[in-house]
Parts: sequence; structure tokens; C-alpha cells
Amino acid sequence: MNPSSRYSYDPVLRWDPEVEDYFNKAYGPDHFARISKALTRPSSYSCIRVNAVKATSDAVIEKLTKILNDDSEDGLKLVQQPDGSSSPISKCQIPGLEYVVFVNGSGPHRIEYGSELENPPKEVLVSRKCAEAVLRGAQVYVPGVLACTAHVEKGDAVAVCVAMEQPGDDGDWSVNMTRGTTLQGLPSGKNHNSSFFMLWSRCLLNLSSCDMCPSVIVDPFYCERSGLYIGMGTAMLSRAGMFRVSHGVAVDLNNRVFRLPSFHNVLEGEIFLQNLPSIVAAHALDPQRGERVLDMCAAPGGKTTAIAILMNDEGEIVAADRSHNKVLDVQRLSAEMGLTCITTCKLDALKSVCLPSTLSDSTTSVNGDSSVSLTSHSEVPSNEGIASDASGRSEAEKSCEENASTEQPNNGGDNVSQSEIRKNKGRLKNGRGRTQSQGGRAGKSKGFPPNSFDRVLLDAPCSALGLRPRLFAGLETVISLRNHGRYQRKMFDQAVQLVRVGGVLVYSTCTINPSENEAVVRYALDKYKFLSLATQHPRIGGPGLVGRCEFPDGYVEEWLKPGEEKMVQKFDPSSELDTIGFFIAKFSVGPKD
Repeated sequence: MNPSSRYSYDPVLRWDPEVEDYFNKAYGPDHFARISKALTRPSSYSCIRVNAVKATSDAVIEKLTKILNDDSEDGLKLVQQPDGSSSPISKCQIPGLEYVVFVNGSGPHRIEYGSELENPPKEVLVSRKCAEAVLRGAQVYVPGVLACTAHVEKGDAVAVCVAMEQPGDDGDWSVNMTRGTTLQGLPSGKNHNSSFFMLWSRCLLNLSSCDMCPSVIVDPFYCERSGLYIGMGTAMLSRAGMFRVSHGVAVDLNNRVFRLPSFHNVLEGEIFLQNLPSIVAAHALDPQRGERVLDMCAAPGGKTTAIAILMNDEGEIVAADRSHNKVLDVQRLSAEMGLTCITTCKLDALKSVCLPSTLSDSTTSVNGDSSVSLTSHSEVPSNEGIASDASGRSEAEKSCEENASTEQPNNGGDNVSQSEIRKNKGRLKNGRGRTQSQGGRAGKSKGFPPNSFDRVLLDAPCSALGLRPRLFAGLETVISLRNHGRYQRKMFDQAVQLVRVGGVLVYSTCTINPSENEAVVRYALDKYKFLSLATQHPRIGGPGLVGRCEFPDGYVEEWLKPGEEKMVQKFDPSSELDTIGFFIAKFSVGPKD
């Protein structure tokens, strides 16, 4: 290891060995190596969806250009290209996506960290999640700072590096430090001669100190930071201030490895920062004006609002999510964008179908009228057989959206992810969340009768192994990846019941895991013979995986059959499109009998 190479950005995504072997079988070793590399870097551009209800893409381009050229204080910083020119802003040329705008970034850039051997820079160590946000253009905020060098003062030049999870003796992964730790690093170069640094270099090659200089490397986390430096910036607070205040910018990172503009507080209500495949998923649904659409896992509302704009804000979109706070997020985004066709409710996707017995046992008053009772599925083949109000919604369905609830969401039985376990521990430790302090209200739903919707979008919760930049993937195992797929099949079982005959169901994920993508499609087509894969427009993603995978424990996972791979869209992070990893399957619903 060259001592000067430590001040660089060259992360290696660490996978569970069995997971890596599984993905190597699915994609091939060389292809998966390219995918892993691409995942550690952000896309080279920002994708912006223009709110066509309030603005046009031409008007937004004009406003963004002015902000970029003025380098204003609105949060959007000028991004310089390698040739010195300003970042170009362009309209998407894909037919049907003319309301999408691209703003190019640049990188990776080589950063000068000063005289790295004799006078190493002061450092600020941030959490992995903070670093991932910074790589996408965010600033370094106080909550993301974990540690820093001693004697950092406001105005000092500091190098920002990343604290990565490390494996423990019990097989768990964690960051082995307490927030507020002082990074010892090396003694100042001015106190040592050149022979000292030659000795230090030899120690670095051994990745440890030696008997001749046992005190040289006094920082136990020193080597872990090598190759994980994301830029140089100016400390906006002293070391004491960073760990004393609860919010604010800790470091103004003005020299970044990847330079992407931040759109925080820029043209709110007129634009929405969204990944290109997510926009394509809304188009694949092909919603029409006046239809009734369900977004089963709607938060934070990006696809929900995209669907509403495609419908010209005419019709009804039910946006459901099992989290009270996330439902409030959808409400706020809808209001910010001026959309009125979106209604929200708190609903566990695993309980989306409201059984007839549940409806018949309850009689709820809505606007002074009593709801009708439904006794069998055959009585509600479509919306036509249900008494409805002026908005076209049934009284039975409206009765499902009553009384806000703060109870904890259902975790889906045994299929509980590590992230969900950590969240639950946090709830027990920290008490009630922001629900009680915000004063918002999210109606709780008991579900909907079968065949209630013209179109359903199931953008399923997933392992999110397609999101980028990603610096860590060690928690997922082969078993957890299978469990994600099983959980999504249960949600799919609910979704398919809610789409009327002749309707459309779109299934999407933001992961590269075939267990959650092709294997779920195979399950759906084999179990529900009335489903068929439908053509998607626009089609810019690649084909799916064909075949099967046999695991060492004897488990066999079936993927797509020949001919089906071209009916789905699979977005590869390592492809020329330079998007996140994403998967879209569109189903047409035939006669269910």
C-alpha cells in the first residue's frame, strides 16, 4: 500500500461469500464485478421530473440555468465539467419523457489533500449513510459526523472520510467507535525527520506498527479509512461545536470526488428529483384519466405523484403505506405539487384485500350515510356493483379510512429484515416518534374489496441492492434474499386480487436480486394463469434473466422462460444508461374464473 494512495476514493463493496457466489452465477463474475463497482459510485447525472401541472420543462430549464449561472444561495451549486464549462441541462429525448430534465455532474476527481505524508490533513469522519448522501450532492450535516481530529477549528481545511461497518466476532457488522471519538492519526510531520516517515511507510506496508516504532500508528481505525476519502472542505464548526449542536452544516465540502448539484429547496413544487427507472415504472402502468389506481407501497410519493401527473390530476389515486409518518410524507408532497386526485391511507400491503365478512360485520357512517354490507366476492366484480358517493368511491371502502392510528406496523411474520429489527430496537429505546409532535392525520384503512381498481402499482419493499451509491452490502445473506422474495409474493397475492378483469398490474423493485425480480414473475405466471406479461412503453431497460439457479442446499430458484425476458425491463447500474439497479414487470389481467 502506497501511503499517499490512502487519500483516495476506491471502495470495495463487501458481500457475504454465498451471496457473491449467487450473483456470480446469475450475472457472470465479470459482469457482477462491474455491477459492484458501479454501485459504489453515483450516477453521473441528476434526473428531474417536472411537475407538468405547474410548469413546463422549458421553463424549468430556464430557471435552473439561471440559478446555476448565478451560483445563488438557493442550494444549487454550479458544477464544473472537466473542460471547465458549466454543467449542461438538457431535456430527455426519450419519447413520452419530454418532461424529464437531466443535469450532468462530473467525477471521479482527484483531490489534493495537501502534503499527505509530512503534514497529513485534519480529518472529519462521517457515517456511511451520510457519505452516500454526500456523494449524491448533499452537504455534511452535524448528525452524520462520528469523529474528527483533535483541535479542529471553524474555518480549518479538513478531509472528509467514511466510517465503514466492520465484521465482529459474532458475525455481526458495526462501526466500532463512539460518536465524538478523537481521530489520533499520526503525530505532526514537523516533529519528525524523513527517516521517521520511511519507517512509517514500512509500517503501513505491514498494516501495523512494528517493534521499532510501537507508537507510530496510534489510531486503531487508521487503516480502515484508506481509500474512503470523499473530498476536502471547510469546517463550519469547531470540533466541540460539531458534537454540541444537533443540526446544521458541519463541513462545507467544496472540493468533491463526485460533483453533483444539490436540489435542496430548489423550485419546490415544480420539480421532483427522481431516478429515471422510477419514472419509467409510472409510465409502464399507463394510467388513464378518470381511472381508479392503487399505489400499494406509496411512500415517499414519487411514483404516486408521477401517476397523478400522467392522469392530468383527473381520476382517483389511492396511496397506501403501512407507516403513519410515511403517509404524511405522501400528503405533504401531493399538496406541495398541487395535486388533488390523491387520497392516502395507512394500510399494511399484506392486508390490502378487505374480506366480505369484514365489510358485512361493520356499518360505518360516512357523511351521514350508512355503508352497504357486502356478503360475497361475486357481489363486487367491479366498482359498478358498489354504492358510491360523488367521487365514485364505495361507502364500504370509505369506511376503511377512519381514525388515525399509531400502532406499530405488521412485520410480515417471519420475514423480518435486519433493518426492521434495528428500527424496532430504536422504537423501544427512543419511545414514540414524530407522529405525536407533528399533528398530522393519516386515515387507517381496513383494505379494499376485490376487483376495486383499474390499475395497481406494487413497488414492493425490497433489499434495495440496486440503489447507488452504496458502500456496504454485508448484511444480506442468501436466506435473507430468499425471504425478501417470499414477502413480496405475499404482497403480490394481495395486489392481484384488487385489479379488475382487463386491468393492469405493475410490479417493480430497486434491487439486482433475482429472487425478488425474475423469481417473483415466475411465481406469478405459474400461479395465476389469467396473468400475462404485457408490453411496456417506453422500453429502455435491458432483458431479464432466463433459466434457474440451483443452490448448494438443494433449493432451486426458477427465473424467466425463453421469450419472457424481453417483456420485462431490468436496469443495470453498469450499463450506459448509468441508472440505479431496477426491475419492472407489467401484467395484463384476464378473466379470473
